[in-house]
Amino acid sequence: MDKLSYFWNHSQIEYLDMTNNPLLVAHFEHPLEAIPFDQIKEEHFLPALEEAIRQGKADIEMIKTQKETPSFENTIVALDQAGKLVGRVSSIFFNLNSAETNEEIQKIAQEFAPKLTVYSNEISMDEALFEKVKQVHDHTDKSSLTAEQQTLLEKTYKSFVRNGALLSKEDKSRLTVINTELSKASLEFGENVLAETNKYVKFIDNKEALTGLPEFALEAAAEEAKQKGKEGQYALTLQYPSYIPLMTYADNRELREELFMASGQKAFKGDELDNQEIIKKIVRLRHEKAQILGYATHADLTLEERMAGTPQTVTAFLQDLMEKAKPVAEEQVAEVRAFAQKNGLEGDLQRWDWAYYAEKLKKEKFAIDDEVLKPYFSLEKVVNGVFETAKRLYGITFSERKDIPVYHEEVTAYEVKNLDGSYVGLFYADFFPRQGKRNGAWMTSYRDQSNVNSQQQRPHISIVCNFTKPTATKPSLLTFNEVTTLFHEFGHALHGLLANTTYSTLSGTSVYWDFVELPSQVMENWAYEKECLDLFAQHYETGENIPMELIQKIKDSANFLEGYQTMRQISFGLLDMAWHGTVPNEDTKVADFEGTAMAATELFPKVEGTCMSTAFSHIFQGGYSAGYYSYKWAEILDADAFEAFKEKGLFDTETAQAFKEHVLSKGGSEHPMILYKRFRGHEPKTDALLKRAGLAKA
Repeated sequence: MDKLSYFWNHSQIEYLDMTNNPLLVAHFEHPLEAIPFDQIKEEHFLPALEEAIRQGKADIEMIKTQKETPSFENTIVALDQAGKLVGRVSSIFFNLNSAETNEEIQKIAQEFAPKLTVYSNEISMDEALFEKVKQVHDHTDKSSLTAEQQTLLEKTYKSFVRNGALLSKEDKSRLTVINTELSKASLEFGENVLAETNKYVKFIDNKEALTGLPEFALEAAAEEAKQKGKEGQYALTLQYPSYIPLMTYADNRELREELFMASGQKAFKGDELDNQEIIKKIVRLRHEKAQILGYATHADLTLEERMAGTPQTVTAFLQDLMEKAKPVAEEQVAEVRAFAQKNGLEGDLQRWDWAYYAEKLKKEKFAIDDEVLKPYFSLEKVVNGVFETAKRLYGITFSERKDIPVYHEEVTAYEVKNLDGSYVGLFYADFFPRQGKRNGAWMTSYRDQSNVNSQQQRPHISIVCNFTKPTATKPSLLTFNEVTTLFHEFGHALHGLLANTTYSTLSGTSVYWDFVELPSQVMENWAYEKECLDLFAQHYETGENIPMELIQKIKDSANFLEGYQTMRQISFGLLDMAWHGTVPNEDTKVADFEGTAMAATELFPKVEGTCMSTAFSHIFQGGYSAGYYSYKWAEILDADAFEAFKEKGLFDTETAQAFKEHVLSKGGSEHPMILYKRFRGHEPKTDALLKRAGLAKA
């Protein structure tokens, strides 16, 4: 079964080995049962996992050997509650491996992940256990169960089947090997990308080489160099807060090209950090696993548990969107190319020129750029703004708790409450890049909500980002893209925090992958609205509210080059489906395969020596394999959902309560389309998305 996402219910842990290992205490003693990050050391993880697995196996043995007739309560619910300590230990470990890793943790991961995979395999392929589950599934009167109970029963049964319960002994053995190898390969892929990102640093000792860079980027580069022992110079890295400003503002075209190539060559150099063979191994193993389980491809296996349903539906969806977006995108690229050549570009527009000239064109058309906007978006105020937005919409408050331990000094912990003072959950925020953190932004859970036997367990949720750091003279000032990223991840956090289901395995973000982006993407819409911006967009020096003309320019420029951006997302989705809808030959060249998959979406000449797949962590390290299309799929949902707020009012409490009740609180307790229709009254329509993206006439 998919036990990695199962989190503990402390009331179920009755027989812990009370050692000095802080991961194995019955109850965490810190306020709100917070994780004792101040006590946990690397050497605690493997012993804790061993003990947790021992106890998890004991839980399973009790279910298998019970004398009573298998029932929903003594089998399905008991199985849902089994192995909670495994969930506790693994969630802490893997979250740290993403947000605050080091060589020791990465070394432990190579042993930790396979142990966990073997444990999971033993459960999912246990014939006696499956027989009891099957008996409950086949002989229970479904009408006697609630909708959530029916979902849990069906999900539990299908999880066994989809993980090999009906296979022969020989196939089960092979599947165990495949799962173990996949867990190792995925870890290695991610470690290589992180190592490549951290490895590249370019020092510049001549400020003139950085003309065009705004003062905030220069300060950050100087501070980075100082931290690396090169005071008086400027350090450029592949971390997003360094890379994006360089590509957007630097006048030095050769420097932009150099950084572009360095980024595009991550894990694609044929050295010890190369991911090409790892990709082919992952894809081959996923394909073999799917076929053993009776599916044509990994995409068929994955999409059976998605709203889209089949690879054909996903491909048709992406192709249809491409038909609408490509003509618009081609016009936009032509416009930027003409602008660039009019403004001195020699030769053709290249990929490393795109962000630079697109930003200049945006500034010319809308008289707006990040240098104008950033002073109004200090991180502290934006954070307070999303908190206030949540308060107005859902009646919850966030209070910093300095007495709760965190895993790094830059992390902040907050207690979340309802307006009546009742406890909602614990929220961690981790905003700045560092050596031990992978790139990007994500939400994660250390403990999911549940309410089994009326024992309410509230969630512990975290968001992790890589925003621009404060400098010696300025606070952390966000680009508008970083503002929307914060709103996005906070939307995911609300999905976890406001969960109100019975079973943790159906709680919060435990939903179909192409539904999980709805709460996050719909949240981004508030960042474009004056009524929301007025809550937090104040100049960090003067305290002046962001002027109305700037707000209007933000709105006017909201779909600037959206056709191009849509094509970019479609290209990633098609690449994902290509890798997981077929299986490459042994001699397949990764870059050639990628080029073929993305050919229909290309708007620029191919850049030899670069490859996206080797750093495509979403699909080879994260959970988006055969699922990257979900971002565009969920945009249809979010655009349609936000229309409800536009119709009734940005902070209309009745609409917000309906969204909370039918979407945020329900997790995966029912099919997502049922939940969405309860909120909206109808299935989502594409009209709102096409209008918002400028791909259709208003």
